[in-house]
Amino acid sequence: MGFLVSCFSSRQLSSLFDFSNNCSENIEGTRSAEGMTTNAVQTLFELCRKTFSPAGPSPSPQAIQKLRSLLDTFRPTDVGLNEDTLEQDRGYGFFGQNMQRIRRSTMVARWSQPVTYLHIYECDSFTIGIFCLPTSAVIPLHDHPGMTVLSKLLYGSMHVKSYDWVDPFNIPKASDKSQPRLAKLKADTVISAPCETSVLYPTTGGNLHSFTAVTSCAILDVLAPPYSDKTGRHCTYYRDYPYAAFPGNFIKKTDEDQGYAWLEVDYPSDFFVRGGQYMGPKVEV
Repeated sequence: MGFLVSCFSSRQLSSLFDFSNNCSENIEGTRSAEGMTTNAVQTLFELCRKTFSPAGPSPSPQAIQKLRSLLDTFRPTDVGLNEDTLEQDRGYGFFGQNMQRIRRSTMVARWSQPVTYLHIYECDSFTIGIFCLPTSAVIPLHDHPGMTVLSKLLYGSMHVKSYDWVDPFNIPKASDKSQPRLAKLKADTVISAPCETSVLYPTTGGNLHSFTAVTSCAILDVLAPPYSDKTGRHCTYYRDYPYAAFPGNFIKKTDEDQGYAWLEVDYPSDFFVRGGQYMGPKVEV
């Protein structure tokens, strides 16, 4: 049974479900260029802990680049995923042939393509986890308020569409959030592994994005800081509309063809995520 994702923390996601057969066999670590066995996930955790602090200053560009370079080296096996097995799912996605049973259930059509979340680690400063998308699955357009997010596509191909707010510091009041808000298109493209790690920032880099799986794929995410209802970092979903859809709102005419869109708060009732058991190397705190 799936569940609606609104603002669940990764701890909540990982605790609701336990699928021991979702991933390949656990691995002790990865092999470095020198032939020594190392745990890439532990290295990532330690670098994140050094980089992000809930009360500290924003990380420097150099620190983010160091994290990005580390994530660029990650392979599916580094996090306990078997790429060959997942590529043979014949369209059933992360759950393989077990999806046949789900398809025969009474769930609506899009529920038969669930996104799977594998929780690795979370603290007040950052969270690390993996989103596994079967072919055609969608993570709807959503924001990352005040957050820096690094995303590494581990395998497969996906379509990415992202935006930044035209006026990111003009945050609407709660009573005005139903009104469409102007955003500038940052990316509208298909990416395929292997590829560089993407980075989004609080006001730049495509802070609002959506993912659509062209093939079965998985994204290793680092979010800093995590979503938190307690601190007001809510995950909000949006629907995008062409700039011309709201003729009463205007910017300079010369800018109309530069990829602007209106984003309106949305409530995607058919977006569900299943929690899976992470089978890769464990983090030692």
